[in-house]
Amino acid sequence: KQKKMNARVDFTPMVDMIMLLVTFFMLCTTLLKPQTMEIAMPSDKEDLKDEDKSQVKASEAITVIIDENNAIYYFEGKPDEATLTPTAYGNDGIRKVLLAKNAEAMKHVEALKKEYSTKEVNEKTKAEYKEKLSEIRNGKKIGADGKAIPTPTVVIKPSDKASYKNLIDVLDEMQICNIGKYVIDNFTDDDQALVDAAKGGAQ
Repeated sequence: KQKKMNARVDFTPMVDMIMLLVTFFMLCTTLLKPQTMEIAMPSDKEDLKDEDKSQVKASEAITVIIDENNAIYYFEGKPDEATLTPTAYGNDGIRKVLLAKNAEAMKHVEALKKEYSTKEVNEKTKAEYKEKLSEIRNGKKIGADGKAIPTPTVVIKPSDKASYKNLIDVLDEMQICNIGKYVIDNFTDDDQALVDAAKGGAQ
């Protein structure tokens, strides 16, 4: 009588092989750091002292208001003296306004890019570039005249009817235009009155 042989493959050694591979990839793979956008939100504390509040020059302040149906407005200076100007998204809209407001800093950013384009790319040069870029964006770099480079402070105010996409588009413009000082603020009744007045004037 012919004896039947049972063919069986033992996968027990494969467990050790899998654990070795997992350990290898864990040790050799560079972990990606999460890239987040730093956003300053208004404080809801009512007992803040005057020295703890951020003071912004009227000449450097620009407020961007986002409304429904892809509507976007801006004004410069103090809110009580403001008249909204309608604009649009993209190169010929709010980006053109921000680049004009941040023209001095943009010149230094271009010079910085040109300077580091000829240097060897490594962790040290990357850290130096980021630090110098941050100084320019935040108005901490001193120009040739011995004064700090003027940079605008952008206040972003999305209405309750504004879309999330429009807010992200405006935040992207902050990075494109190298705006270092910006904040998302609450949309108030006074802002709504300005928007209504701008809509009424456009009709």
